[in-house]
Amino acid sequence: MTEQSSAKPTHLSVLIINGGSSSIKFALYQVGEPLKRKLYGKIDRIGLSGTNLTCNDPIGNQRNSYSIAPSDHRSAANILIDWLVKRDEFASIEALGHRVVYGMKHIQPEIVTPDLLDELHRIGPYDPDHLPREIELIETFRQRYPKVPQVACFDTAFHHTMPREAKLLPIPRRFDAKRVQRYGFHGLFYAYLIEELARLGDPAASKGCVILAHLGNGGSLAAVREGKSIDTSMGFTPTGGFMMSTRSGDLDPGLAPYLLRIEQMTTKQFYEMVNHKSGLLGVSETSSDMRDLLSHETGDVRAAEAVALFCYQVKKWIGAFAAALGGLDTLVFAGGIGENSPTIRTRICGGLGFLGIELEENRNAVNEGVISAASSRVAVRVIHTNEEQMIAHSVCTYSGLML
Repeated sequence: MTEQSSAKPTHLSVLIINGGSSSIKFALYQVGEPLKRKLYGKIDRIGLSGTNLTCNDPIGNQRNSYSIAPSDHRSAANILIDWLVKRDEFASIEALGHRVVYGMKHIQPEIVTPDLLDELHRIGPYDPDHLPREIELIETFRQRYPKVPQVACFDTAFHHTMPREAKLLPIPRRFDAKRVQRYGFHGLFYAYLIEELARLGDPAASKGCVILAHLGNGGSLAAVREGKSIDTSMGFTPTGGFMMSTRSGDLDPGLAPYLLRIEQMTTKQFYEMVNHKSGLLGVSETSSDMRDLLSHETGDVRAAEAVALFCYQVKKWIGAFAAALGGLDTLVFAGGIGENSPTIRTRICGGLGFLGIELEENRNAVNEGVISAASSRVAVRVIHTNEEQMIAHSVCTYSGLML
């Protein structure tokens, strides 16, 4: 980075770090209008066999992959830093940006300070799959490069505009005072989608009713009116909502004590089940990958039921959010499944003609940007997400590197 490099960078850059439960995505953006992505990649399968560092250079049109063996996110971050410092682009980095799952009271990105880190440590138990690892990444970069500003971008911030009735949980009020409420997640994805929708010239981005469907390994929907979130499917934790690749989504709360009685299931085992052994994987008993399930559904009833349940649940949430919005102008599909699976989009939209949703199947089949029929009252779009770019914009703004 600039503080430790003797080279004179001609262009300033920001480094974006997006830590997941078993991966670290990274992207390097050259500061300017527009932002220019210089390289991007990820370290995946951290703590598992077959861990790789993969890097894509869009300028040089190159892709490289290296086998590594980190045991945790801290060692993976150090390996990433050691690899990055060998590249010329690293000398131009002026700031770093991190995706942080929980923002709690924070409604905009913030410069990382010791006080903010202390607060993140305190709320770490809210999401033990993500927050501790994200904190570890921040601290690792802070230790190696203490003078380089870091910006925390909160996934919950987009949903701070939800009305009170959408945030409240129907449990004793004293828990609300302890900030036990519905927060919603995937906010960086949704903020990018709304900006992209506006760039595409869709008036619903600022003046209409939009449902954003982020369908990936983790999935959620957001109801957006006049550019602001009014509801979302995930709740107090990212486990809530509809079923995902390995997460259960919403469950009857009576299930927990029932399983405690009949299987002596501990809290830890229940958490592991609903987050890592349920969803598509749990119902199919074979795979958490939608592509695998679609390829096997004709010969495996379990795969077929997993796919059917997923589509049914997403369809119900679309109907519920159309009611909450009081109408619908635009439906957006995004995420790995939402962007790349015409079959899933067809099954979700099937039977939603009463809402004014009609697909043009030829466009849908090739993942075009607009897949609704000319007669459809609702515009149905496919938008490729780029939350790293959204983080980069925030870093430039909140670290003083104004675009």
